[in-house]
Amino acid sequence: MRILVVNAGSSSLKLRVLEEDDSVAYSADLPAPRGIADSGAVRSSISDFGTVDAVGHRIVHGGSLYHGPVVIDETVEARLRSLTDLAPLHQPKSLAALDAVDAALPGVPAVACFDTAFHAGIPPAAATYALPPEWRRRWDLRRYGFHGLSHAYASRRAAELLDRDPAGLRVVTCHLGAGASLAAVASGRSVDTTMGFTPLEGLVMATRSGTVDPGLVLWLEEHVGMPPAELATTLEHRSGLLGLAGTADMRAVVDGAAAGEEAAQLAFDVYVHRLRGAIAAMAAAMEGIDALVFTGGVGENSPQVRAAAAGGLGFLGVRLDPALNDGSGSGAGSSPPDRDVGAAGAAVRALVVAAREDKQIALEVRRTLGS
Repeated sequence: MRILVVNAGSSSLKLRVLEEDDSVAYSADLPAPRGIADSGAVRSSISDFGTVDAVGHRIVHGGSLYHGPVVIDETVEARLRSLTDLAPLHQPKSLAALDAVDAALPGVPAVACFDTAFHAGIPPAAATYALPPEWRRRWDLRRYGFHGLSHAYASRRAAELLDRDPAGLRVVTCHLGAGASLAAVASGRSVDTTMGFTPLEGLVMATRSGTVDPGLVLWLEEHVGMPPAELATTLEHRSGLLGLAGTADMRAVVDGAAAGEEAAQLAFDVYVHRLRGAIAAMAAAMEGIDALVFTGGVGENSPQVRAAAAGGLGFLGVRLDPALNDGSGSGAGSSPPDRDVGAAGAAVRALVVAAREDKQIALEVRRTLGS
């Protein structure tokens, strides 16, 4: 089964055709201003891909309706549209991509694969906000979590690299990119995560604030008169690393800190402080940790972030090998994409895993369609 994986981002539409062995046969990254790709460009790219047996769409939010992948039909599409209020920045882009690809491949079965689904089964203690029950029931107020496709793949790949059965394996997966979140994965199942009702909760990110005191937000609204729209825009697009250091690029933050720039050093320190604390919290949710996995653009490419995070986690048994972490000990011209960077004899293995949401989506499509 050849599967077309569709991943709608903030400024591009990623199309990947995966063969049965998960090798990428074709790929295209189409510009998508305001999140919408040109339908003609989508059709043209797909016409170059050859036969496609099924389509897998990354959909950010499944709400409380979908706890796993589902074949898309008119009813499912209508339900996905009804969830737009839960993910107003992401859901419309995914739905626009769904329409464009469906027009180019009429009759080809399509499966929705959700970023929230991996976390749908986290225990009530982890999912529940301490809010009145009438609020929680009426508006489905709970911690949903995101990046589930990445966390699912990274934890599965970790078990392969360690040659371990997922059963009994406790993994903390760190998806560190422009958006960032952690997951506590026990025996292949998410039992806790750092993002919540929205992707704003949790870690410091490129332009998102991560967790802030809700009282602070209410204070700005009541005492400063800041409009909700400005609050939302600031917390989403003008905070995080950008707000602290003036840049959303972790590479520039690391370089700035090395050059003695105070704002860059503060941004790095705040980022790592939140990251260390959250990793420890995820380990506590599983009563221990066997492996720590770094994935995503920052997780894969910033040895400085990995070293700083691990440097405060020795009490958990995490220790990195400096040469393996910075790539000089890999024995090759460049570091392999998936590798162990932990110190010999460390109680907790530390791994770097290339983010491959496309592989996870392809797996879920095959399972859903019975192939």
